[in-house]
Amino acid sequence: MKPTTAEELASRAEEMQLLVPGDLHDVWAELGGRNVPTEALGSALLRHELLTSYQLERLLRGDRQGFFYGSAKILYQVGAGSFARVYRARHIDTGATIAVKVLRSRFSADPEKCKAFRREGEMGRLLRHPNIVAIEDVGQQNNTSYITMEFVEGQTLRELVRIRGAVDVPHAVDILAQLLAGLEYAHRRGLTHRDLKASNVLVSATGVAKLVDFGLAGVDAETGDKSLGKMEQPRTIDYATLENLAGMKDDSLRSDIFFVGTIAYLALAGKSALKETRDRAERGNPRRFTSIVPLHTAAPEVPRDVVDVVSRMIALDPMDRWQTAADAKRAVDPLRAKYAGSDGVAAVAGAAPAAPTGVVQKAASRGTLMVVETGEKSQQMLRDLLAGLGYRVLMTENPDRALGRFSTTPLPADCLVVSAQTLGDTAVEAFNRLSTDPFFSVVPAILLVGPRQRDLAARALVDDRRKTLEAPVKGPELTALLDTIVKK
Repeated sequence: MKPTTAEELASRAEEMQLLVPGDLHDVWAELGGRNVPTEALGSALLRHELLTSYQLERLLRGDRQGFFYGSAKILYQVGAGSFARVYRARHIDTGATIAVKVLRSRFSADPEKCKAFRREGEMGRLLRHPNIVAIEDVGQQNNTSYITMEFVEGQTLRELVRIRGAVDVPHAVDILAQLLAGLEYAHRRGLTHRDLKASNVLVSATGVAKLVDFGLAGVDAETGDKSLGKMEQPRTIDYATLENLAGMKDDSLRSDIFFVGTIAYLALAGKSALKETRDRAERGNPRRFTSIVPLHTAAPEVPRDVVDVVSRMIALDPMDRWQTAADAKRAVDPLRAKYAGSDGVAAVAGAAPAAPTGVVQKAASRGTLMVVETGEKSQQMLRDLLAGLGYRVLMTENPDRALGRFSTTPLPADCLVVSAQTLGDTAVEAFNRLSTDPFFSVVPAILLVGPRQRDLAARALVDDRRKTLEAPVKGPELTALLDTIVKK
């Protein structure tokens, strides 16, 4: 049943263990009592960061599930696929940020899908390497299967290339070396991935690359670690097509090397080696593999020695590829050291690989923006847009906290972006404080308004450093506006 009053909403939040009674004392005082609209309490809870938009929306819908999975308290959704959704969460005992992957409800009654999902977790839980996402727990709650894992603050390599284009050579080679290090470790344990693709590579904000999703992994019966046990060996249609084409059935170790090569190709060229399609017939067509444009043609600026290594990885004949991940890594490591020096990234022999700072520098090359937005989907859209434009993004749901941060020296960001699309009047009030309070006179700011919020835009106090911008936001328009107000 949906809560119909503010008190019912508060009680439901406490019942769901999202709040404790003491949390609400300041909120009720701010609202002047409990006889207020449900929406007013919800907005206050978001401003005080006592609830997230995800939690509030579920409470207002009357949901009683989906707030906790095992020891994880769900904060908001960060990704979704056809098979599962991924959430950012907080460990209720340690407070650590973790990720939770939850099988979609439509698959909960499918034994095979549940088995495959649990298999992914069980496989991954036995792997511990800096370049493999660590799985912590595999469980089931309210007839829903879930996996808790290490949270990587970053994006998939596919997203990174889609937003920014090709990765520069030093950092593409560094990412490749990291992936091969993780793959070498898995292969040493007799475990092949069998579903390597750019969307299964996470690149953190500090440039660390990690393999994820060993759900189709296979175990070699002879060399496999006994702790991994005997498991079936499924494979994707891409792997099957490659192996059938080469006449080498279940050649997944060298197939893994091939598909790591296609990931490196994507990073270096900014486009896929294989035609991208969801059509199974197309994916099973051998011409996808026989018509790959040579890397030196697709990306003529890439040095020849890098091209040669990647081209050998994606050779159609498995005998022409590097035969092990260790062999490929030995070929890549000298390139990593050679090209790291070309942009000032030091390479120390025998030391642990340094995070490729260029990934961070590229992401933050235009500066840092603090964004105030409470809508979950809007947050993600703004993150993707601004990161794609080259900005580092700090996100908060609380405009008062944002203003508090800008009252310190040095400023936490180059500009404050306040979205009125979900905050409404509260956003305008926060924005106008920047123009009326001399303390904030040097703070550049943008008020984002929706197409139906022109009345709010009309009430905004704009000047040389404070401007309004109507959604949907266009990248060039936003960049030009930021360049104007930040440089004043």
